[in-house]
Amino acid sequence: MSVAFLPKASSSRFLASEPLDAEERALVHMAASLLLDYPNAERKANFERIRAACQNLPQVIREDFERFFGVTESMSDRELEAHFTSTFDLKRKCCPYLSYYSNGDTRNRGMALVRFVETYREAGWELEENELPDYLPLVLEFAAKSRTDASVELLAAHQDGIEVLRTALETFESPYAHVVAAVCRSLPEISEATRESYRSLVSQGPPTELVGLSFLGNLAPYSPSVAVNEGARV
Repeated sequence: MSVAFLPKASSSRFLASEPLDAEERALVHMAASLLLDYPNAERKANFERIRAACQNLPQVIREDFERFFGVTESMSDRELEAHFTSTFDLKRKCCPYLSYYSNGDTRNRGMALVRFVETYREAGWELEENELPDYLPLVLEFAAKSRTDASVELLAAHQDGIEVLRTALETFESPYAHVVAAVCRSLPEISEATRESYRSLVSQGPPTELVGLSFLGNLAPYSPSVAVNEGARV
């Protein structure tokens, strides 16, 4: 493992939590869920509808989404797809699977994934076959549609990893950084324990014990995104 999981120049500035009602928080999470998934033609065709819906959000979050759309509206479908793949599939620092940040490629990751599944089932939800339960767009969709305390707690429990993802996306100047920023603003204020966990991830990276992981199929942190984003997710 490299000494630094992120470049030393990366920002450690945490974004302030925005006061949101249940409807606004659900809108942030649903919009982010759709935008952070693989931008196939069908999803990209809905960008304008998502953009219009985000106009009703508080200004700072609305501006996060506008910055994303301001960049991607000038990109062709092929350019955006290529950027998504090169960012989320090929860069370890931009892993979209939340348990990777806390558990890396270790045997503990299997139990972490079980906890995601248990949270879904307790709310009456079931995963589609071969879905990875810690895929960020999936977790955001669950939070948006279930609107339970457990769904918010599930995101907040991985706030350090989400902050690492945001920082990495900013470092690579990806427009997706603005979408993750909106998510960060929708979560509770960063605790000191989360700050310390974030700093540890930035300096040391996730655990690196390599083991055979068989739970719910292929759990490699960079499985091809297309394989996990077609159709309904939960």
